[in-house]
Amino acid sequence: MSIHAGTTLGGRYVLRSLLAVGGMGEVWRGMDAELDREVAIKLLKDGAMENETYLKRFRNEAKNAAGLIHTNIAQVYDFGDHAGTPYLIMELVEGEPMSTILERERTLNEARLVKIMRHTCRGLAVAHDAGVMHRDVKPGNLLVQERDHVKITDFGVSRGTDQTTLTATGMVMGTAQYLAPELALGKAATPASDLYALGVIAFESVVGKRPFTAASAVDIAIAQVNDPVPPLPATTSPQLAALIERLLEKNPRKRPRTALELDRLLSELELVDGGGPPTSPAEAPASTGASSRRSMPPSIAPREFRPRPDIERRRPGVR
Repeated sequence: MSIHAGTTLGGRYVLRSLLAVGGMGEVWRGMDAELDREVAIKLLKDGAMENETYLKRFRNEAKNAAGLIHTNIAQVYDFGDHAGTPYLIMELVEGEPMSTILERERTLNEARLVKIMRHTCRGLAVAHDAGVMHRDVKPGNLLVQERDHVKITDFGVSRGTDQTTLTATGMVMGTAQYLAPELALGKAATPASDLYALGVIAFESVVGKRPFTAASAVDIAIAQVNDPVPPLPATTSPQLAALIERLLEKNPRKRPRTALELDRLLSELELVDGGGPPTSPAEAPASTGASSRRSMPPSIAPREFRPRPDIERRRPGVR
């Protein structure tokens, strides 16, 4: 069907302006005519509608995200189909993806990074408690608002504990640069898998580039499994550097066990550039242990690939 500004979906959702275009869909600014509020409207592209995996992923996002209500998660309000075009109605978040911030600024002030990570931890904790693993935590899926408040978005490849995988045997869902080693090996996602992705984001925010890069997604996945984490700059606060290295442990058992545990560890960090993250009493969890020192001021389609059978046998350094 022809989609354009002014199109009304489900008799109430009016498309206003195109916000973003990805590999399998589009996101529009729209209006819920019944409730008289602005919303974000996500639509599948015509080609994507013919792909059963994309359709399942789209429905998966609707099912998993709709039950997650938290200030750090972009809420899904409704799901429907208009003349054969599936759509999601979501909270309209006024902000910019963390990926855009990193492209512009290259690195982040440590206190700002810690604040963004803590907000993300709180949203992930709610998802994990509900049995939902995001599986595609990356800067493009973290929308940063004023005062660095974060909204996690795009649960398109998330998986609930009662759901079967959307992919064939040997296929891995997610974005290779942020993919935990166990996921690259085809193992089940756990909270520690999402925390590994946060470790990659933290590394990227401190160094200005991701820890593992290569010519293909498969080679990046191999590096996630085999290669040692490159050293962090000597200027990185020692406690933050140690926590990033722990998050990037190949063995998920060596990472923090939960997102709330990571939130606590982040609250206790002593940072070279100004102490712990600025956190108001309303935002802080019940016992954060936050430092009293003042701190410094402050996509639509994931990649899909198939790991090689020898992924565990390649020696470190091979890409």
